[in-house]
Amino acid sequence: MDKTIKINLGGSLFQIDEEAYKILRRYLQDINDRLKNTQGGAETIEDIELRIAEIFNSQGAGAAVISRENVEAMISIIGKPEDFDADGEPVSEQAARQRTAESKKLYRNPDDAILGGVCGGLAPFLNIDAVWIRLAFVIFTFFFFVGPLVYIALWIALPSAVSDAQKKEMYGRNDFRSSFSNTSQLAITGTQTKPAGSGAGHAINEILRAIGKVLFIFLRIFLIMIGIVFVLGGFATLVSYIMVFFLDFPGYFSSGAVGVKLFYLPDFLSYIVNPAIAPWLIILLSVIIILPLLALIYWGVKMIFWFRAKDGIISLAALVIWVISLAVFSILLFNEGVGFAEMSGIVSEDVIGKSPRDLYISAGKKVENLRFDKDITFDRDYTVFLNDGNKEIHITVDLDVNTSSDESLSVRLRKRATGRSKTDATRKARELIYNYSVSSDTISIDEYFSLPAGTKWSVNDVELDLFIPEGTTVHFDKTTREMFSRRFENKHHGWDYEDYEYYGTDSNEYTWVMTGDGLKKKSETDRSQQ
Repeated sequence: MDKTIKINLGGSLFQIDEEAYKILRRYLQDINDRLKNTQGGAETIEDIELRIAEIFNSQGAGAAVISRENVEAMISIIGKPEDFDADGEPVSEQAARQRTAESKKLYRNPDDAILGGVCGGLAPFLNIDAVWIRLAFVIFTFFFFVGPLVYIALWIALPSAVSDAQKKEMYGRNDFRSSFSNTSQLAITGTQTKPAGSGAGHAINEILRAIGKVLFIFLRIFLIMIGIVFVLGGFATLVSYIMVFFLDFPGYFSSGAVGVKLFYLPDFLSYIVNPAIAPWLIILLSVIIILPLLALIYWGVKMIFWFRAKDGIISLAALVIWVISLAVFSILLFNEGVGFAEMSGIVSEDVIGKSPRDLYISAGKKVENLRFDKDITFDRDYTVFLNDGNKEIHITVDLDVNTSSDESLSVRLRKRATGRSKTDATRKARELIYNYSVSSDTISIDEYFSLPAGTKWSVNDVELDLFIPEGTTVHFDKTTREMFSRRFENKHHGWDYEDYEYYGTDSNEYTWVMTGDGLKKKSETDRSQQ
């Protein structure tokens, strides 16, 4: 059986085996040889013994036998004897004060904290009293609010010195007096150590500490409010996104008279890009949007309940996933977006001849007779209708009515599309399907145009312009009047977009006369004179 020895260390009795006792005795003797001729060395040695006893008790050695492993663990925490001197010479108090910050690391000091411990951590790093640093922050608060901004930045950037090793790095490995006196006093008395300083400095510290407590309360209230906004905003956005993109719940966003209606927008992707890529784009877009929303909700919860969590690895993994998803999404989107690089089109004009005195504009193919599964409105005069059964795409046509430069009635048709090149875009525009017809005093126009079967949407657009001579009376039916009303509005005319009625009249007669300033509503007097 190994021999054990009873020792008194810092006022506590311990049992230690013979091998561990020899190591501990040699360790204490080496420290004593280095510090016995140093100013305040005896007090420092006593503090070291108290700290050693504290470490042994924390290891559970008070109720057992101290082993060699316990002693070696203690030495790794406190440091080797050679750490307590420089170049073999005793360390004087003056030399310790003159050490540069190169042997120290900057931490926040939780043992000397008013708010976050920033000033308490800067104090040992700069070898000055923390009260002067706090006063400097107060003074710089009045210069463009620089002080609080710098303080918050340091609070976020600097870690807190919690462990003994971190506190040793904060005070400096060789600055053992501050480190040991601080930690031992904290362990023995259970109270925080107060920074040394003059009576005036201590009074200022207490005043700043009281102000800091008040500010901390206001800060907590502010963070709780911000946290609530983060949680509610992130949760509402997340639910809305899931409802629109995964539950096919239509969303409607409107601004004034012009609205943007997004019905089943994710389904529209298969009509724009390669159907095999569309699901991946939705998945990647979901990751790009949902991860920041979850982070926003999580940060809000942390602000509200003010808790700490070891979430560094999870946060880093989420960031890596988000960056990879964004990169892949951008590559896929760029590859598909090349097909929209150029826009081009064709224009055809049909001169019909002399216009009749009364011209009727009627609808041929109407949207109300069109079979479709979904509709997406990007603007008031641009709505896309999707037929999932045969993958057909139909889009509303722009109708504009202008004054002719002569007595002839003419029709101009513009078709446009996008493509990888001008030639590709022109080809797509030429393939768009749209019809109109002219017979006697009637022009029949379709309300929508169609893409060839199996063709992808490429920002296709068709505009029909009618050029009518002055003095011609124009009659619209309900459908063509709605087509016309989407585009026509000036200082002489206005439209009620809810009922598609001309302002200031309840008349159901759709009659206008072409003038040099464009179409004007034909009054009762005008009609009575004819």
